[in-house]
Amino acid sequence: MKGANTSIVIFSLLALASTFASASDPSSLQDFCVALNSTKNAVFVNGKFCKDPKLVTANDFFFSGLDKAGNTSNAVGSRVTPVNVDQISGLNTLGISLVRIDYAPYGGLNPPHTHPRATEVLVVTKGKLYVGFVTSNPDNRLFTKVLKTGDVFVFPVGLIHFQFNIGKTNAVAFASLSSQNPGVITIANAVFGSNSPINPDVLAKAFKLDKKLVEYLQTQF
Repeated sequence: MKGANTSIVIFSLLALASTFASASDPSSLQDFCVALNSTKNAVFVNGKFCKDPKLVTANDFFFSGLDKAGNTSNAVGSRVTPVNVDQISGLNTLGISLVRIDYAPYGGLNPPHTHPRATEVLVVTKGKLYVGFVTSNPDNRLFTKVLKTGDVFVFPVGLIHFQFNIGKTNAVAFASLSSQNPGVITIANAVFGSNSPINPDVLAKAFKLDKKLVEYLQTQF
């Protein structure tokens, strides 16, 4: 009888542990959140305040302008036009957003970057793109593909990825991301253009570069 009672207790504990294990925190929608013990200096986190449903209109779910080409006359030759919760307030809590990406003729680049909170599904609507992503350590495998109009490619959440126009004409792609606020970290900007700058000795050793070259690169960002 004692053994049976022990089994019941163990089973109950396992069931309780399973219940706790099935619960999880909501996905983060910002880079960090420092805990506070009072609301004196608090701000709203991880989303937006919700509008009274009685005051919601169709315009809360509407955005116009993705038919317009982005200006690609910049250093990288691309322009990203986002449609996330900041552009469509009705996206709040729905876990999805959209971007249009325009690329200048041969050489237009959406530089290596990551989305810390979203997987990206990209479809090419015009032109030819060389795209790819790199897996996490220790393998750092590179997966690449040349995409034509109508082709689709997936960039898994958090992985470094890029798109490069290898065609002679402008290229256009649209991408859906699995977050209302996916975030973006452009690798070169973050490493060489951080505010304040990373110590050049750190970057020289990390990238196996001469310190003077690191300092030059920091001036470019």
